[in-house]
Amino acid sequence: MSLSVPSRRRRFLIALLWLAAVPAGRAQWQEWLETGRRWLEGQGDPDLTRALRSLDMTALEPALRDAFTRLQGEYVLDLEALEGTARTVLPLLESHPDTRPYAAWLRSRVDYGEVARWLREAVRVPAPPVPGPVPRPPPVPTPSQGRRAWERSMERRPAPKGANVWVPRLKPVFRRSGLPEAWVWLAEIESSFDPAARSPVGAVGLYQLMPRTAEGLGLRLQPRDERLDPDKNARAAATYLRQMHGQFKDWHLALAAYNAGPGRVSTLLKSRRAASYDAIAPSLPAETQMYVPKFEAVLKRREGLSLGALRPPSP
Repeated sequence: MSLSVPSRRRRFLIALLWLAAVPAGRAQWQEWLETGRRWLEGQGDPDLTRALRSLDMTALEPALRDAFTRLQGEYVLDLEALEGTARTVLPLLESHPDTRPYAAWLRSRVDYGEVARWLREAVRVPAPPVPGPVPRPPPVPTPSQGRRAWERSMERRPAPKGANVWVPRLKPVFRRSGLPEAWVWLAEIESSFDPAARSPVGAVGLYQLMPRTAEGLGLRLQPRDERLDPDKNARAAATYLRQMHGQFKDWHLALAAYNAGPGRVSTLLKSRRAASYDAIAPSLPAETQMYVPKFEAVLKRREGLSLGALRPPSP
């Protein structure tokens, strides 16, 4: 059975986002992109055709590639460019119902660019050297500098508009799971409290659960994706946080593992002979280096609490 036009369109737009992260030659990418646009323009949707014709595809390609590369890289100051990337990509994602969930994901990370700019000023990154001796490694912000920058970013920021609905509803979910109910605010940095949020690599829902993780936590992806159920998503996230704390015995490391994966965190702890988040932070993905201190700042702003002072999960 052939796919409906909306289904095919949705798959194409998702593929567009995904392929931005896949290494490919520029000519191959441009050929594929133009083929996809011509195909969509032939589907009889005048609104979509107008939107695609008005889009600067030559700007979209490098913007998408750049966003994914910088988030997965290790140099956190490279995330400064996300502000410009978002200005290019968000209008496209927000212009179609099928891709608005991806806009929610990206919007939750736009502030990484602002904070990276502040961090660049804090570490006084020098101008590129003239040709000559091997340049020194670029300066790296310390975890303490990251925390101060995020506190500055969050100090007057109101809660996302969905928080007034989901925070009171989901705090009991975390409490019943044996976690401090303040963990409900993790949704602010994952999805801006948008239950439909999706990342281009497959994470879904308020707490951005990946498919394999969600299934391991008892959620079904078919016939309806249970990650889209806010209560089930929150309950699974709470269970996963419990598991991460059980493995690492520390909330900073547990949170880093929630974002970057427990395998990556474990490997870094062993290779660095380290026992703390701060000791491995510069070697984590740039997104994780932003993610952990951002949640610390959110927790302080919304609840007046510090991450290190949160009690461990109850039995």
